[in-house]
Amino acid sequence: MTDRPKIPPCAAIILAGGLNSRMGGRNKAFLQVDGKAILDRLVSVLSPIFDEILLVTRQPDCYAGKTLTIVTDLYKDRSSLTGIHAGLINAASPHAFVVPCDAPFLKPAVVRLLLEALKPEIDVVVPAVGGHFQPLCAIYSRRCIPVIEAQLDRGDYKIIRFYDRLRVKTIAAPAIQAVDPQMHSFFNINTPEALADSHRLLQDSGH
Repeated sequence: MTDRPKIPPCAAIILAGGLNSRMGGRNKAFLQVDGKAILDRLVSVLSPIFDEILLVTRQPDCYAGKTLTIVTDLYKDRSSLTGIHAGLINAASPHAFVVPCDAPFLKPAVVRLLLEALKPEIDVVVPAVGGHFQPLCAIYSRRCIPVIEAQLDRGDYKIIRFYDRLRVKTIAAPAIQAVDPQMHSFFNINTPEALADSHRLLQDSGH
């Protein structure tokens, strides 16, 4: 028996809709880090935590055979915000944790930290590190959908722009560092240089 608070139902959304232009067109989800595709690394972290995992992509054929719910953007413009929108629209759960497909070092403890801060009435749970939000390692309510749609209809794709219209819970850097001291959960591989850096991080931190 545990006294841990009951966490509201929550899905996971993996965003894989980018152009991969800075990676020379290589699909970041399938880049190998320590001999394993980033997508597979993410799924191994998320699967023990979430019963519902969605992947948002504009190339669904690339993910045939994956045991994920594959969904596509509803807006023609390509952005992380359109991906969050598509994931929330298709999620069965009232909340969803969002992560990009190029985050190989996401720590389960960081995900659980955000989940433990989630309450049914909260719309966004987001880390705030160094004065900046980390909107692509955050939890969003389906109540965000109409606010996101209104913003997308204006052609505004900056994720954090809608935060002041909803109930937001921030997670401060000390809490994150307690479970991820080097904050590698926020490390993204979006350039060849970052891919090279990932190998150094593996050696330094024992990922």
